[in-house]
Amino acid sequence: MIVIDASALVAFFLREEGWKTLAPYMKYTLSVDHVVKEFYNAVWRAVCIKKLIDNTSAKNIVQLFREYTEKNLVLEPEERYIDKAFDIATEYSITIYDSLYIAQALSKRVPLLTLDEKQCSTALRLGITVLP
Repeated sequence: MIVIDASALVAFFLREEGWKTLAPYMKYTLSVDHVVKEFYNAVWRAVCIKKLIDNTSAKNIVQLFREYTEKNLVLEPEERYIDKAFDIATEYSITIYDSLYIAQALSKRVPLLTLDEKQCSTALRLGITVLP
C-alpha cells in the first residue's frame, strides 16, 4: 500500500502528461479524506477556469473517481494527521494540505506517490520513499 496525494490522482484521472506512468501504482492506495475535496476542485478548475474539459466529461471523470475510491482507495480522516502535518508545514514551509499526505506516509511507513516537487523534496528529507 502507498499514500497517494491529489496531484497524482488528478494527473491520472484527467490524463495529464505522464499519467500512464502512474497506472502501476493505482491499486491499493491510501490517502487522507481531504484528497476528495482537492480532486473535485481540480476537476472544477479543468472545466471552469482552464476550459480543458466540458461538464459531461467532468461528470464522467468524477464517476470513475467514485468507483476508484470504493475499490482501490482507503480514506482516513485528516484529523488523525493534522497535528503532525502542522509540525511538518511550519518546519519545512509547505502547505498543510501537502503536509497531511507526508504525515500519513510517515505514520504508516509507506511510500508516497506525488507529482508535487516541494512535497516530494520534503518527504525525501523526512526519509519517505517517493514514487514514481
